[in-house]
Amino acid sequence: GLINFHCMLKKLLNHKLRIVLIIILVLFLILIRAFEDTLFYDPFLNYFKGDYSNLPLPKTDTFYLFLGLLFRSSLNSILSLAIIYIIFKDFELTKFSVILYLFFFIILVIAFFYVLSFYGETNKMALFYIRRFLIQPILLLLFIPAFFYQKQIK
Repeated sequence: GLINFHCMLKKLLNHKLRIVLIIILVLFLILIRAFEDTLFYDPFLNYFKGDYSNLPLPKTDTFYLFLGLLFRSSLNSILSLAIIYIIFKDFELTKFSVILYLFFFIILVIAFFYVLSFYGETNKMALFYIRRFLIQPILLLLFIPAFFYQKQIK
């Protein structure tokens, strides 16, 4: 466990360019978050920052909301996939990740608009968490340790 982690850390330090690239990509993920108000149409950004439990859902243009979620999710996914490729240098793993990202986007966007359409006012927490998975690079945080674990087993 700890010895393997130490060996992986030593390997990472030997690959300075890869580390610099990963840092740059993570900075881009941070910039997406920092400029979310200007980059994306998402009336839920400010809504969920306030005391939303007592407020009615914001009026939304469903088509533009979908495009905003698609755009943001695509940017996060492309950067996340680049990070996964740089870390693991495994094209097959990256292709598998693309399929997972597409699968999760489709499931989550359907779930988001389903909950928004039929249960929005009564299930704001579900909207909050589904949307969070769509707009944040949470899958990256789940996949990296899972792929490290998978590589250790093989």
